[in-house]
Order: sequence, then C-alpha cells, then structure tokens
Amino acid sequence: MAILKRKSSKEVQTDSEGVRKFIDLSEYKFQEEKADIRYVARVAEVRKLEDVRKIGQYIFEGDILFIDCSAVSAEDYTMKRITEEVRRMVRDSNGDVALVGKSFLIVTPPGIAIDRNRIKNL
Repeated sequence: MAILKRKSSKEVQTDSEGVRKFIDLSEYKFQEEKADIRYVARVAEVRKLEDVRKIGQYIFEGDILFIDCSAVSAEDYTMKRITEEVRRMVRDSNGDVALVGKSFLIVTPPGIAIDRNRIKNL
C-alpha cells in the first residue's frame, strides 16, 4: 500500500506539449488584510531637534505617536524647542498633543482627543 499518492493526470494542469503549467502569483493582486485599520500607533525617539522634522510626516498622515524625548529631556532649551515644533505641526493637522511627564509627548490625529485628567485610586 502506497503512503503517498501521485496526482492523476486530470488534477495536474498541463499545456498541449505535456509541460506543467504554473501560476505566477506576482501577476495577481490580493486584497489587503488590514484594509479596515484607520489609525496606526507608532513610537518615535527624538535625540536631536532635526529628528522632529522626520516625525512630521507621520503627524500629517494621521498616525498616533508616542514620542520619547528622554535623550534630550535634561536640556531644557532643546526640549522646549522640540515641544513647540511638535505643537505647531499638530495644530496645522488639527490633531491633539499632550506632554506626559517630562519626556514623553502623545500626538493624536483629528477625531481623537487626549484626556488630561489622570485616573487615580484604582
């Protein structure tokens, strides 16, 4: 008794010369599985002021950002400039921004608000 069975000639597609046909999957477009996702949450790290410009594209695309500024949080002037730059971009995109602690910023797109009240005594 054979363990593996060979497919019958009816099951294998062949052309007129008897050569097997293969389907090239690159020719077919498949439906995206994540088509219903509206927002993407991202974590960004800022080490210098120039990094804020790179984050700007994600702000304008409508992503939710958690921005870690702990590398520059000891430098008050740099931290203030980073915060103001992010706030300007968020204001232009009609989103919301909040500073959490001394070194984290949360940025949300339009339609998502940040509650500034802390949940205590759980």
